[in-house]
Amino acid sequence: MNYDAILVTSFGGPERPEEVMPFLENVLRGKNIPRERILEVAEHYYQFGGKSPINDQNRQLVAALEAELARHGICLPIYWGNRNWHPMLTDTLRQMKADRIGRALAFVTSAYSSYSSCRQYRQDIAGAQEAVGEGAPVVDKIRAFYNHPGFVEAMVDRVQQALATIPRGRRESAHLICTAHSIPVSMAQTSDYEKQLRETGRLVAEQLGRKQWQLVYQSRSGPASQPWLEPDILDYLRGLKGREGSSDVVIAPIGFVSDHMEIVFDLDTQARDRCAELGLHMVRAQTAGTHPRFISMIRELILERTDENQTRCALGVLGPRPDVCAPDCCPMPKWPAAR
Repeated sequence: MNYDAILVTSFGGPERPEEVMPFLENVLRGKNIPRERILEVAEHYYQFGGKSPINDQNRQLVAALEAELARHGICLPIYWGNRNWHPMLTDTLRQMKADRIGRALAFVTSAYSSYSSCRQYRQDIAGAQEAVGEGAPVVDKIRAFYNHPGFVEAMVDRVQQALATIPRGRRESAHLICTAHSIPVSMAQTSDYEKQLRETGRLVAEQLGRKQWQLVYQSRSGPASQPWLEPDILDYLRGLKGREGSSDVVIAPIGFVSDHMEIVFDLDTQARDRCAELGLHMVRAQTAGTHPRFISMIRELILERTDENQTRCALGVLGPRPDVCAPDCCPMPKWPAAR
């Protein structure tokens, strides 16, 4: 298939205090999240000047990908559009239409399959196309890449860098904890999200030569009456207190591509405070970000769709995810009424 451009599609985030509440209202529209919970999350952003790091990281990602494509003679312009804050997808697709882009390939900054991490992106792209109207570019989404060698190898290197900060005699016994954004159990039951996360964690731990590791969750936002994936990282850390073994903890956020608010607040602030309270030494591995192997993975995924002779790479037993999702894949969950 021939494409005229690459579209980097991400979650988006505020860049100044006055943008925080409009951004959160975009994110949580239709999800019946209690108002007090929205205000609580807003405070997380205000603690960091009202700015999420995600937009700056996406600018870095775009720049790194532009350089990677240029080095390999791939002449495709890169556009960037977000689901929840500027640059919004509709504005980006409108610019692409003006630039006479007929068909684009979208790289979504989410490695896994679920309603919120895959299908909702596709729905938002479709909504942007409808808003732009006739002449809006056709957009095909790159497959989920949770088990692609480039993603796994980048995360292995990030964890190795984190382990290297622990004195040599204590590294082997350090607790390896992999984290991901929790989602409602009802959403997890209609997707491969949890299975894919466990596979990524297994692949990372295997390449590190570690038999012991734990998948935990963070950043839940729903009402207490709604079950979400567990264990929560703060609860799990408390459970380590008094357990035999190391007092060193390495947290690897395998469920995230870049360091956004769920990383800098939930891990670098809350989890670190919990570890200090419990007498645990915590090291947080970086996300894939602009790791060279991660950037080269994006190029390889682009080539999969533009060159029929390109190998579709995947580690483990689950194989590569299909390019086109089934019509009933990852349906939208029913959100409970707010209380």
